[in-house]
Amino acid sequence: MHRAHRNPRSPGRRSRSLTLVAAVALAAPLAWTAPAAAREAYPFRDPRLPVQARVDDLVGRLTLDEKISLLHQYQPAIPRLGINRFKTGTEALHGVAWSTDVHNNGAVVTAKGTVFPQSVGLGATWDPALLKRIGSAVGDEARGYNSENPDVWGLQLWAPVVNLLRDPRWGRNEEGYSEDPLLTGLLATAYGQGMQGDDPEHLKAAPVLKHYMANNNEVRRDQTSSSLRPRVLKEYDEVPFKIPLTRDAATGIMTSYNLVNGRPATVSPDAGGLVRSWSDRTLFNVTDAGAPNNLVGSQKYHPDLPTGDAAILKAGVDSFTTDDTNSSITVNAVKTALSRGLLAESDIDRAAEHILSVRVRLGEFDPGGGPYGKITKDAVDSPAHRALARTAAAEQMVLLKNQGKALPLSSQKVAVVGPLSDTLYTDWYSGALPYRVTPLEGIRKRAGAVASSEGVDRIALKDVKTGKYIAGGTGSGAVLKTGPASSSDATAQFDVFDWGQGVVTLRSAANGKTVGRYNWGDTFANDQDQPNGWFVQQMFKLEKQDGGDYLLRYAGYEKAYDWADPAKTYVKAQDDGTLVLTAKAEASRFAKDVVSSGVDSAVKAVTGAGAAVVVVGSMPFINGREDHDRTTMALAEGQSDLIRAVRKANPNTVVVVENSYPTTLDWEQANVPAILWTSHAGAETGNALASVLFGDESPSGKLPQTWYRSDRDLPDILDYDIIKSDRTYQYFKGKPLYPFGYGLSYTSFRYGEPRLSSRSIARDGTVTVTVPVTNTGKKAGDEVVQLYTHQQKSRVKQPVKSLRAFAKVHVAPGRTVNATLRLNASDLAVWDVTRRKWTVEKSKHDLLIGSSSTDIRRRAALEVRGEAIPARDLAGPTRAADFDDHNAIRLVDETKASGDAVAGAAGSWLRFADADLGSSAGRITARVAGTSATTIEVRLDRPDGPRAGTLTVPSTGGDYTYKEITAPLTGARGNHDVYLVFKGETRLSTFSLTR
Repeated sequence: MHRAHRNPRSPGRRSRSLTLVAAVALAAPLAWTAPAAAREAYPFRDPRLPVQARVDDLVGRLTLDEKISLLHQYQPAIPRLGINRFKTGTEALHGVAWSTDVHNNGAVVTAKGTVFPQSVGLGATWDPALLKRIGSAVGDEARGYNSENPDVWGLQLWAPVVNLLRDPRWGRNEEGYSEDPLLTGLLATAYGQGMQGDDPEHLKAAPVLKHYMANNNEVRRDQTSSSLRPRVLKEYDEVPFKIPLTRDAATGIMTSYNLVNGRPATVSPDAGGLVRSWSDRTLFNVTDAGAPNNLVGSQKYHPDLPTGDAAILKAGVDSFTTDDTNSSITVNAVKTALSRGLLAESDIDRAAEHILSVRVRLGEFDPGGGPYGKITKDAVDSPAHRALARTAAAEQMVLLKNQGKALPLSSQKVAVVGPLSDTLYTDWYSGALPYRVTPLEGIRKRAGAVASSEGVDRIALKDVKTGKYIAGGTGSGAVLKTGPASSSDATAQFDVFDWGQGVVTLRSAANGKTVGRYNWGDTFANDQDQPNGWFVQQMFKLEKQDGGDYLLRYAGYEKAYDWADPAKTYVKAQDDGTLVLTAKAEASRFAKDVVSSGVDSAVKAVTGAGAAVVVVGSMPFINGREDHDRTTMALAEGQSDLIRAVRKANPNTVVVVENSYPTTLDWEQANVPAILWTSHAGAETGNALASVLFGDESPSGKLPQTWYRSDRDLPDILDYDIIKSDRTYQYFKGKPLYPFGYGLSYTSFRYGEPRLSSRSIARDGTVTVTVPVTNTGKKAGDEVVQLYTHQQKSRVKQPVKSLRAFAKVHVAPGRTVNATLRLNASDLAVWDVTRRKWTVEKSKHDLLIGSSSTDIRRRAALEVRGEAIPARDLAGPTRAADFDDHNAIRLVDETKASGDAVAGAAGSWLRFADADLGSSAGRITARVAGTSATTIEVRLDRPDGPRAGTLTVPSTGGDYTYKEITAPLTGARGNHDVYLVFKGETRLSTFSLTR
């Protein structure tokens, strides 16, 4: 979700950090509380009654207008029934992060509580038990904030994100757990269960899964369509949503911005059908922010808002997150839809029931707020939560390399250098840190002596025309102007942080604040603690010109949008010294004085030290985040240069990579003794890092996604067909830099011979695999024992391997612990496109047990007594989308309400494998739609094989206007792979081959 906020050009929009308020300022007087007289003993207030009975009673008491009022994110109070306001959506991805204020036009209010590691870091723990503890802490803190101001801090929490990390260039990679559906699903289940609490009927908080579905790109995210063939949809993208919902660990879904198979996810019928079938509970589904308006705006899917809003409710989404606090737009659109007959009152009732079911379970209508109503603000940032955050920060760190036992460090003189060595960054879905322990501070507390340097250049920029230097203000900062005549003036000095591809940030030496565009105007100020905001406005490029001077280019993220003035992207010093945005031709030229060299400073610090720790990585608001994908996985060029210089100066170099995604570290892997990865892990990062580097704890994190050697290893980010494009560890055939599930330890583990409860199981059977794990080293450690399978024989292309179970075990030196792994035959099912159902095939399966997806220590075989999928029968209507292979096709919406079709163009083809055509198939009948006349050829065995027939496809007048056409076939008999070869643009819904 993102907050579209008000007009982004408005002078009132500054950073989210400026809206941070202490909880004591979020005083209860802002929250409306029903008078006692309104709180009659209605049945909906009786906690002894079943939830549904209470909901039925309440809905029956509401007027139609009152029910419609519940459909917007900001649900108003209903005083006559003593019902308070209710707000959906507090962000709580890795701690309570932020919410919005109904009393201040939806302004963002940032929490200042426990910030746990980013989700991708939590994914690296492979520890559901830990995730449940973290989820419980987040639920407690949500209750704590809610106890003081329920108008701002709602208890419907928009977390976790279960979108799969299919492509590591995704800007929101930090928000997901893993590229694997099982690992993601189990961690999300644990987190959700923790947030909900253990009461069988009541909720501590109500987690909502984001974002349904196949949302793994930010580029044109509201206009791009994720093309999901049925097997990818069923075996991959649906799984992490299905697992938490079937285990009662979530209370609803948020639909995503993108389209899926040509239909906006906002109106996916899955919300009211498939998704609800996965849960025994009543679900409360919401749209993403602004998505209802996209239906009539950027997506142009419906002609007007009443039609679009009606489609959203009909699809099974209950709540509209749109238009900030202005609910009247939604209310009026829904009323218009009712008057047009697009909706019935029963549609409103259904959504209201879903909403109120969760509100009842949250204890809102119980005396004292139910079993969780006594949780107070004391829960926020408690000592116990700080300790849990430190545990999580340490457990998510992954040791990538440790040559010659470079780690753990001894208590010798250590040099700590690098641009992330003495800072901690938060991300868009973080709360504010109540305190911070940087890597330098953590190591300093643990080491005997520490030298340090951030390793960044300190520069001064002189206006060539006037000879005066750019200067920032002291204190909280001021508008930048030229003024000082010497670079020795501290106000004229700026530290340059390199974030790659030419983008840098400038931190003022005068006050330690980052320079950015000031208040959406054309001037600049040094007034921000870190780069921030929806449109990050603290980014610059220093462009060297012929002759050695520089142009200072402003690279704020808003410049990527068509409403931004493309001419004003360079900095000019006016006659009064003020810096303003201007066109390139009018830009000032600046001389760059290097006051001090970051590389030289770092080299000096590490020379003679017992070890050098270089902390590099990303700035989460810059290096890819919501609305901005990465175009490379490489480290910033200046950071790579720093590592090389430090390694040359000190052979005992340890690189700590602190970022949110896989990184191409080929040179570092080949040349640096030790490499450790951590996500941006919150306030306790420094303490946790020191405990791992010095061996107080043995690293146990395992990578939750593949780290590739090159950007070239990845197909286009919009290619969602992981089967055909060999994506993720399941299908990737190359050699990764670091494989899925990889992570080293300070000790070593020996895997014993696995014991299977059975060597053969039926298609509804279960096998238990017991693996003895012995610690053969001298330190205690945790090992993640991973069970993968590979199906030896199948009708379809199978993964190279798939994770089926894992167990994290703690083993003392010299001791042996049994890891128990459970595998159900149903886990091995494939989605059979020939019969549109899950099928467990008859086959042997290799059981691969190891410490990563490539480090397989033990093997076994399992016979599964499943079924053989029969040859395809194309005599009945066959959906075109149920192909076995394809070339250059798109999956599209059959109608605007439901169904998938295939769109092809010249050169596209579909393959339907192993079809039994009998003694003779004499006719093909197909449903087609489109605005162009073309042909579709029926060929056998190959796209250029024998032609059995040709369909003459007319223009039907529209993409949703279908016509049934037929053509004769010749030579179509026996068993063949049937190919449908497109000669031009058309849509194909179904077809059949009959006698």
